Amino acid sequence: MVSEPAVLPWTILKVLSWSEGYFNSLDIDSARLTAELLLCHCLGIKRLDLYLQYDRPLQKNELALYKELIKRRAKREPVAYITGSKGFFLSELLITPEVLIPRPDTETLVETALDLLKKAESKKVLELGVGSGAVIISLAKANVNCSYVGVDISPGAVKVAVENGEKAACKNVVFVAGSWFSCFKKIELFDLIVSNPPYIPSLDIDSLQPEISEYEPRLALDGGEDGLDCVREIIETASFYLKPGGVLLMETGSDQKNGVKEIADRALVYDSLEYVKDYAGHDRVAKLKKR
Repeated sequence: MVSEPAVLPWTILKVLSWSEGYFNSLDIDSARLTAELLLCHCLGIKRLDLYLQYDRPLQKNELALYKELIKRRAKREPVAYITGSKGFFLSELLITPEVLIPRPDTETLVETALDLLKKAESKKVLELGVGSGAVIISLAKANVNCSYVGVDISPGAVKVAVENGEKAACKNVVFVAGSWFSCFKKIELFDLIVSNPPYIPSLDIDSLQPEISEYEPRLALDGGEDGLDCVREIIETASFYLKPGGVLLMETGSDQKNGVKEIADRALVYDSLEYVKDYAGHDRVAKLKKR
């Protein structure tokens, strides 16, 4: 009697190789990294452990869970929403569908702000549109001598930011729900205001990759007809909340420099507009100093 061939176990390495090929067939970016992140989340281990335990067979329940994660990614759900976390700057952040997923480009905003806050003591910093809290938490961890206020129109986003702030033990940050400056009952003056506002033109959103257009909160993306509605409101109002010589920093689209300059020139309260480039060489952060 001839015995049936043994079914080879699904080891970590075998699962990763199969997943990478499957994601490549769907034209999903960073197929190998995606497979690794999902498997780490499934198994509760670090990426290094995948290769230290490459010949470890997966149990049936682990395979079943991993299969569900693969199905979700195949539908273009972003990895950060599947795993519930995302690394940004020096933090690992809780991420939910209530908030925009932090991008590497936004680290330029953090670095530019930190240059201004270098060795600063007792300065007041405001962030408009905190989302997950990625920017303001990064600033608060790097410079504990300053005080920080973070504002977001979405109560769900504020809840996520608060959790991330507590996780990072940031006791110098206060989070508030409200629309831009309307949450302040009276004028408060800040040394620095930072923001990564919605700046994508409304009609462009549906043409973006499905990970963005179908999953990320439109409220955090939609900048109106020209993409500059929120930028316009912030520039026109920020001067009332900045101390003399205070600075407004905003992340904008790489092709919006001229539009931002026109808005800033009309405001008549800023010395000049400077732009800081991101690592790809694109104009990314607008820097406006109040006269």
